[in-house]
Order: sequence, then C-alpha cells, then structure tokens
Amino acid sequence: MTIDANELAHDLEQAIEGEVRFTNGDRAMYATGGSNYRQLPIGVVIPRSVDDVVETVRLSREYGAPVLSRGGGTSLAGQCCNVAVMIDFSKYLNRVLEIDTERRLARVEPGTILDHLRAQAEDAGHLTYGPDPSTHTHCTLGGMIGNNSCGVRSVLTQFYGPGPRTSDNVHELEVLLYDGRRLTVREGTSGDPEIDRRLMELRDRHADEIRARYPDMPRRVSGYNLDDLLPEKGFDVAAALTGTESTCVTVLDATVKLVHSPPCRTLVVLGYENEYEAADHVPEVLEHKPQGLEGVDAVLINDMTVVGLHAHNLSQLPDGHGFLLVEFGGETKDEADEKGHALIAALKKGSGAPKDTKLYDDQAQAEHVWQVREAGLGATAFVPGKPDTYEGWEDSAVPPERLGRYLRELRELAGRYGYESALYGHYGQGCVHARWNFDLTSKPGIRKWRAFLDEASDLVLSHGGSISGEHGDGQSKAELLPKMFGDELIGAFREFKSIWDPDWKMNPGKVVDPNPITSNLRLGPGYAPPQPKTHFAYPRDGGSFAHATTRCIGIGNCRRTDGGVMCPSFMVTREEKHSTRGRARLLWEMLNGGELELWRSGEVYDALDLCLSCKGCTNDCPVRVDMPTLKAEFLSRHYQGRLRPRPAYAFGLIDQAARIASQLPELTNLMTRAPGFKLAAGIHPERRVPRFAPLTLKDWFARRATRDGGGRRVIVWADTFTNHFEPEVGVAVVEALEEAGFHVTIPGGHLCCGRPLYDYGMLDLAESYLRKVLNRLRGEIRAGVPVVGIEPSCVAVFKDELVKLWPNDEDGQRLSRQTFHFSEFLASEAPDWEPPQLHGEAILHGHCHHQATGGIEPEQELLERLGLEVEELEAGCCGMAGGWGYERGHYDVSVACGERVLLPKVRQAPPETILVADGFSCRSQIEQASGTGRRALHAAQVIALAREYGPDGPGRHPERAAAPPPRPTAGRRLSRTAAAVALAGFTAVGLRTLLS
Repeated sequence: MTIDANELAHDLEQAIEGEVRFTNGDRAMYATGGSNYRQLPIGVVIPRSVDDVVETVRLSREYGAPVLSRGGGTSLAGQCCNVAVMIDFSKYLNRVLEIDTERRLARVEPGTILDHLRAQAEDAGHLTYGPDPSTHTHCTLGGMIGNNSCGVRSVLTQFYGPGPRTSDNVHELEVLLYDGRRLTVREGTSGDPEIDRRLMELRDRHADEIRARYPDMPRRVSGYNLDDLLPEKGFDVAAALTGTESTCVTVLDATVKLVHSPPCRTLVVLGYENEYEAADHVPEVLEHKPQGLEGVDAVLINDMTVVGLHAHNLSQLPDGHGFLLVEFGGETKDEADEKGHALIAALKKGSGAPKDTKLYDDQAQAEHVWQVREAGLGATAFVPGKPDTYEGWEDSAVPPERLGRYLRELRELAGRYGYESALYGHYGQGCVHARWNFDLTSKPGIRKWRAFLDEASDLVLSHGGSISGEHGDGQSKAELLPKMFGDELIGAFREFKSIWDPDWKMNPGKVVDPNPITSNLRLGPGYAPPQPKTHFAYPRDGGSFAHATTRCIGIGNCRRTDGGVMCPSFMVTREEKHSTRGRARLLWEMLNGGELELWRSGEVYDALDLCLSCKGCTNDCPVRVDMPTLKAEFLSRHYQGRLRPRPAYAFGLIDQAARIASQLPELTNLMTRAPGFKLAAGIHPERRVPRFAPLTLKDWFARRATRDGGGRRVIVWADTFTNHFEPEVGVAVVEALEEAGFHVTIPGGHLCCGRPLYDYGMLDLAESYLRKVLNRLRGEIRAGVPVVGIEPSCVAVFKDELVKLWPNDEDGQRLSRQTFHFSEFLASEAPDWEPPQLHGEAILHGHCHHQATGGIEPEQELLERLGLEVEELEAGCCGMAGGWGYERGHYDVSVACGERVLLPKVRQAPPETILVADGFSCRSQIEQASGTGRRALHAAQVIALAREYGPDGPGRHPERAAAPPPRPTAGRRLSRTAAAVALAGFTAVGLRTLLS
C-alpha cells in the first residue's frame, strides 16, 4: 500500500496541537538510534498531549501507516528506527504526574527522563526507581518500558524490591492499540475481557513450553514476556507488554514501582588478576546482597587510557586487571561501610582472594569510579590504533554462576574470528557489554559477522543464558530468537502480537518475523561517502570529515537537561536537531543519505545555527564528537562564493573594526548607540553594544615603565576583547604575574588568534591569522616562552583549533603546549607563590572553552588560596558565546541558557559575594541580564582587590571597587576630541551636500 505522506502530514497538522515534522531533514535525523541500522521514517510527530497521540494513531490507521514510539532514541538493537510514523514523546510528554509514597508508586508520562523521576522520588520520601541504565541522565521511562531495561542497580531491586528488570517494576500501563482502543493493563487484566480470554488461552496452550524454554536468570530480556502471563506470575499483563519494543501497543502513561533508596552508600572495588577471576567470584559477592555489582576488564581500562577518558579516575582503582565494583547501601554511612568491610574480610578468608581491594569513603571519589564504568560504551567505540567497533553482540547474559566460564569461551570464540572487545557490564546479573571490531562495510565482513552471531548465540544458550540481557532484540538479535525459544514459542509470539496488533502495523519487522540482521545497515557494502577537501585535518578520524560525522553512536549524553556543558541549546529547546547528536546525524545524512543537498542544505544550516560552539561536546561527549569544528567546516563550504549574513562581518571581523574604533573610542561609542546601528549589524534590540575603552591594553603596556618581576619571561596574550573593551582586566593579569615573580611582555602590533572567525566559517582568514602569530612569535615559541591567556576562548584557539588545523606543525604544537589559562599558569608555574589574602564568599562560573581545554579546577584552587570560600556553579554555558548571543535570531535561546542556572544564582547572591567569570562573554551576559544589577570579575581582578583592600575586602558589591580602565594622557584625549569634532563636522557637511 502506497502512503501519501504529504496528505498525511497535512491532516495531522489540522488535527493536533503538536508538531508535525515530515521534511527530509527531520526524517533523516530520526533514521537511526544507537544501532547499526538506518530506516527513514515516514515522518515524525511530537505530541503535546495524549489526545495528540490518539489522533496521530487514528490518522496513521486511516492511511495504513505503521507507527513507532520513541523516547530518548538510544536503543542499540534497531528497534527505534522504521519506515513508520514516529511519535517522539520526549519534548512535551515528560512529566512525573504523581508520586504515592505510601504505596511506593509513581505515575509518569512516557517521555519522563529517569533521573527526573528519581530526583523527585528521592525528595518525596527517600524512594527511587531501581533499574538505571548508564543513560539514566537522559533515557525515558517509555523507552525503558519498551526495551525492558535494567542497569546497575537492578541488583537493588533484585534483592530489596520486586525484581531486576523494568517489567518487574511496572505496576500499570495505560496503552493505546492501533485500532484506537485505550486500555489500562495491570496484573490480572488487560482491561478488555476478550483480550484476557485470548491471552489466557495462549498461555494455557503453551504453558509447559514457556516454563521449559524461559531461562531462570535475572537478565532474560529476549523475546516477549509470556512467562508473566503464567498463573504463578499473577497473569501480569503490564509486565507481559513491557519489553515489546513498540510492536504491540503505544504506551500513554505508566505507573511504576518505587523502592527505598538507602541514604548512604559505600563503594568497594575488588581488583583481580583478570576479568575471568573477577567473574568467578561474583556468586560469593552476591551472598552479601549488594545493591550494585559491576565488572570492568583490563581492555576497557586500557582503551580509556588511550582515549584519554577519566584519567584521574582510573588512577584511583586498586591494583589488578579485572575489577568488581560493589555498592552497599545503609541508613548511615557506618552501616554501609560495615557491609563493605564485611565483604572484604570474607573474601580475604576464602580461596582466590582479590589481588587488592579499596573501600571508597568519599562519595565524590565513588562517583568518579562509577563514571569509569558508565563511560564504557563511548570509550570502546573509537580507540586510536584500533578498528572502529559496533554493537551487534553487546548485551548477552548468562546465569551469574556461569559468567566466568562464559567470558573465557566468548573471548576464545571472538579470537577465532579476529574480533576484540572489552568485556564489562552487569557482572552481578551475568550480563556482558561489548563492542566488536566487526567489518560492516564489505560483503565478506558482513557474512563473517553473521556467522559469528550464530556461534555466539549457540554459546550463550549452551550456558542457559539469554541472547539479550538488557538492550532488547529489535533487528540485531530477533532473527536468532528461534534458537532460544523454539518454533512453538515463536508462533506464540506471533499470536501474542496479533492479539494486540492484528494489522501488524506496530513497529513491523522487529522482534517477530524480523527483518534480516544484515539488512537496513547504516553502513553496509555500498558505504562510500565523499571525502571532501577540508581545512581541518581530523587527525583522530584518519583525516576524514566523513568519518568525523560517523563518530556519533547515539549515546545521547547531549540530551541531558542539566549537568555538564553539552548541549546548551538542547537543554533549553528540547529539540533533537539542537543536540550534538541531531547535528552529527544531519551532517552524516548530508554526506550519505541523498535527501539533503551537500553543503547547501538549509536544514543542516538551521540545526547548526543554534550551536553555540561551546566545545562542551569535545569534553562531555564520550566519543568526542567535535561539533564546533564540524560547524566551522560546514559554514566555510556553505558560504563558498556567497556573502554571509551581516553579523558574520560585524562579529567575525571584530578585531579589524576594533583597531579602527580604538583610534576614536568616544566617537565610536556614540555611533554604536545611534539609531539603526544594531539593525545594520544584526544585533538584537535588547543587547547593549560593549563600550570601547579609552586606552587599549597594548597602549597602556607600551607607555608604562618597564618592570621585571625578576623571573621567567612570559607573554601575556592581549586578545581583542581585553585589549579594546576591558583593558583593566589585562592590567590586573600583568600585575598579578609580576607580583608572582615573572617578567611580562605583550607583543605589539596587530596579532589576533581569530577566535570569532571560526564561529562564522571564515577559515581561510583564520588560518592566515594563525600563520602570522607563528611567524611573529616563532623565536619565543622555540625558546619555550610560555603564553598566558586572559580570555579563555582565545587560549582555546591555541590549545585546540591550532593543532586540529595543523597537527604536524611543530611550532604549532609547541605553542599549544606552551599556552596557559591565567589560573592554570599560576598553578603549574608558580605553585609556591603566596597570593594576597581575601576572605569571603565567591561564586565561580567557568567559561565553556576553559572547561574544554584543561578545566577550571586551577581557578577554584587559586581563589581558595586567596582565602575565599568558592561555589563552583554547575551552570553549563552562559549562553552568550561571543557574538552569537548578540544576534537577533539567537537572543531568546541565549537568555534562556543563562536563565537555566547562572542568572538566577547571580540574582540570589548576597551583595558581598564576589562573582568570578574569566570569559568576556560570560561577564557580558551577567551584566546585561535583566534584574542582576551585578558585574563579574576576572580572577586577576580578584587578586587585585585582595592586594588593594586586604583580607576584609571592599565590602558590598566588590566589583564596584575594581580598578577602572586605564586612561590616556591629557594630550592624547585633547587630540582625540579635536579629531572627533573635525570628523563630525566633515560628516555633517557631507550629509548636507548630499541632501542638497
């Protein structure tokens, strides 16, 4: 049946309040999840209400269109892509509707993020939802119900709750059938007598086979949960529908079971000689009933080391090459610690004691270790010196007592095929995670992969295990299910699906009568992307822009709504296309899909337009998708041979404009406030154009008496923003470095890192700026003279963009290594310097580029050395992002980014609190925001306050006591005034002449 997508889209737009997305770009963006598969949906619907969902299914039924529900889009088995009308619940239907603390139940909408539920349940009464996948910061309850998810603390609900899987922790579901019926399903009934009758008949006919073929183990996720229909399971229809992967019904809301959340936790890490010995001792550890039990092998640790992930956290592990991470809970820390010590003592008495053990008393340290485990998927995807890896046999599970033997045999089997992977995961429940170096781009490689899957499935089943232990069957494993369940139960699966979906329109081709494993591959034997000539070298991607676009594997950390920096535009819009993942997917589709015009696609441009180039993804993304670089590359090609928008010239060429403006700053400041200037420059009416300073930093430095701190020579980088707008910040940096014993120099003339040029894709000019810097400073670079930056974004150019453009340029590498943020330099090069004391409280906001190129820990340490109590904000990006936040089309999102955390914190801060932000953009956002009435200071200005006012400080509104900008001499002011008057006179005469 041919579906008229345009007519369907038209009717949907008329019928629902939500958003109807049927463009090529929207379809391409939703064509895959976290799997190896790609299928273009018919279109995407983003409902605002349950009524929208009902109408969407009704109209899809009228047009004969299949339907697929989607949550966080992180599914690994291919179940969240299909040629269907895709319903994305995550943007609007994401509320926790009710928490009943007495019954320990919560009612949620399908798009509710797991951590949002857990936070509210914790606040409501020390409750939590047990199953917690590593994507807990952004996965949705609807997706977890679809996949029957588990997670680290499934062990908690195994020992102290209703069971390990989501199906064990679902109380009731309100579901919508494709035929339009709405039912409430729970233990004992489907809500429809006829369906109940048919389900019971199905169950009774196959009860003996169900009991015989379903393995008795914690992580049987494969197949439909027909065992939950058995009388001994209470005929639990809600549990039976959990894990059906959108192939049977659409979930409208869910009531889930909560368990007690112990307020105190203790982590014990056990180090063994290898992962096999660690797995052998899992049953012994389980006797102590922990609430989490994970395994990590040496391959994962080595991969993380090579990739550079969590280097500090890895150093905190005990000695060993295979590790068990064991978590205990208690009402008090002493109780939790006691359980940990008891485990250690018992293991030391037994045979095969661990090589080393460590109990983590500090919660922050424990969280860092857990981050090592949670980063496993990203850490193993793209390891330098190794082939790319893929899902495809990534969540098999066996009874825990068989785990050690299974790991040994799995490693041996993989070795025969030439496959390698870390083997880590939920050892406490026998579930193993892996990503293998499959060849998915050649016919022989795909045949080899398929043969491996046959042998691997035979192996796991020989141990009484499950083909899937967490991620579901989808398309990547469903074809293997007859081996596990036999023909009779596969027939029962078909019947079960038909009871709910007689038209077979719910996510067809998944789980039951599935598409072949080797079909619909995103890569496949025809994969041959164009390899365009680029400015950036992409050294981590073999020099390939195309490979850089494949780096996103769908983990979705960029869809977090809080924490970290990535991705500010998603945090405030909740739009997939404004996430790092959405943008990466569109760039891949532009190169490979055929639906989007290469380099000139308006839909790709629109998605990249709200990218703030904050570099959050370069640090927060586990696979290091580098969206600022990809955006700059795209824009350079997009505008090739074409004019750019006005803001690109107003802000991209700010260094050139500032050179001219600094000659007559007073007149320039008048002009920038004249009617029409903002309109001409593309600046939003609510933004204030920064004032040019009366004297530049370089002019101040050139006229002052030469001072020598007596020590090492350093270059202070006088960036455009500091030099022309806030030279007083540069003055404070110079004075602090001299006080610390350094001999400061500032290069004269026009030298610019070109930071704004990257934001607008002016890469030819950006490269010429960097060549000028290298040529001008080559002698000092080779002499090892350090460069201390004032503005974090300009430091980032030397630390990041420079080496990405020219990774083989030795002087570029030297400059990158020798460039420091201000506080970073003092921490590493002047550790014994005693700064002046200043007591009080400070709020520290770290610039995004500072976070991405070294972190702001040295900044906090510097402020604490002054004597301040420092609160580092978990605020992410301020939203200004250089000129980006000034533009008319970006203002609303810019302000929303600031209002997420930063600006409310500023308004709440007592007037005596010092606000610290090293970024010019961050300080501008704070100063210009409505109702703050505050300015932030650079860390160097805080040192100046300590020097000037002593430990007690200046009192209320300390920023008002900061030194003003340096002033020019009286003679220079007079000559400027005369020049300005003359210029104004000539301008007036000229205007009169033109008018006459």
